[in-house]
Amino acid sequence: MESIAALQNRVTPWSDGLEPSDAELDAIDTEMPVVLAEVELLDALISLLDRPASEFDARRIRRAHNRVWAARRDLANRQGPKEAA
Repeated sequence: MESIAALQNRVTPWSDGLEPSDAELDAIDTEMPVVLAEVELLDALISLLDRPASEFDARRIRRAHNRVWAARRDLANRQGPKEAA
């Protein structure tokens, strides 16, 4: 009978390469304002799941949408135009 422990290295390799690289961490840091703005919008939308929207809620959602759009715009402007291949 073949032991599964002999195949362990192929099934779950050592943790080399499982950590994010510096470039990936930099990309996450660059996109973090967009992520935070989207979380804020999601929080505003979740708050309306169990009650009707008031004028205050509508303003909160509108402002959250504007923050998401501004964060996406800033990210796109920071990355610059993409060249065609």
